[in-house]
Amino acid sequence: MKLLRARLPFGASLSLAILLAALITGCGGRRDDTIVIGSKNFPEQALLGEILAQHLEARTHLRVERRFYLAGSYICQQALLSGRIDAYVEYTGTALTAILHDPIESDPAAVFGKVQAEYKKRFQLEVMPSLGFNNTFAIVIRGEDARRLHLTTLTEAAAYAPQWRAGFGYEFMERPDGYDGLARVYGLRFAAAPRILDLGLLYRALLDRQVDLVAGNSTDGLLAARDLVVLEDNKHYFPPYEAVPIARDQTFARHPEARAAIAELAGKISDAEMQKMNYAVAGQGQDASDVAREFLHSKGLD
Repeated sequence: MKLLRARLPFGASLSLAILLAALITGCGGRRDDTIVIGSKNFPEQALLGEILAQHLEARTHLRVERRFYLAGSYICQQALLSGRIDAYVEYTGTALTAILHDPIESDPAAVFGKVQAEYKKRFQLEVMPSLGFNNTFAIVIRGEDARRLHLTTLTEAAAYAPQWRAGFGYEFMERPDGYDGLARVYGLRFAAAPRILDLGLLYRALLDRQVDLVAGNSTDGLLAARDLVVLEDNKHYFPPYEAVPIARDQTFARHPEARAAIAELAGKISDAEMQKMNYAVAGQGQDASDVAREFLHSKGLD
């Protein structure tokens, strides 16, 4: 099919070209005054994403977009590198093992230093100081079982594992600091292959006796609200998982005010405060944006 081309005066053609260019830029490109906050795909991450986003909105004149529930660490990392997002919150142990593929270390300062240096060197990403809490993996059993068998540590529990069924999330089964290493260090063998469960169903499966042991997170809200016991990682298998904002160098170069705003959040969230917020969302059904807003207000950060 031939295209019909209307002949317009030069001035009109130039004006039309400028208009079309403006429309294309407006539709396809991101505005220079916009910053995009991402998150992984579980409630704590949505909470942390909201805390970053709302604090940026309060402290800067930037327009903040939210792109939450972007699956796991790999997807969020790729979104950062491609510029689809500008910042999100990661955990130092995850960054060390799942992204950098470095050996597990137990010293929090050493892990943070290595992650910060390598992210800057390899990816041109800034790893900012911890928000204040450490969300390590939590190996959890029912409280009644812990009391009946007098179990407090993973070493003690390993003797009973052959009689138990385990339930883990997909990522825990696959990641280098996950199940395979844990089973090797503690000699864990279960009655059957571990069941792969959605993260939102782990504790329900445990309380309903579908499984006897699960791998959750130490800041999960339900841990404080149900009769559940976290077994001590007495051999220190898991690295530290301090929650750290990670952002693109290019973003902070364009918007130093964004860096200053996020830096204000350093050390502001304790383990107990994160667990309380998680319970408000996952246990009580409150909206993550409301919980984040209330937290920021309580800290004078709104």
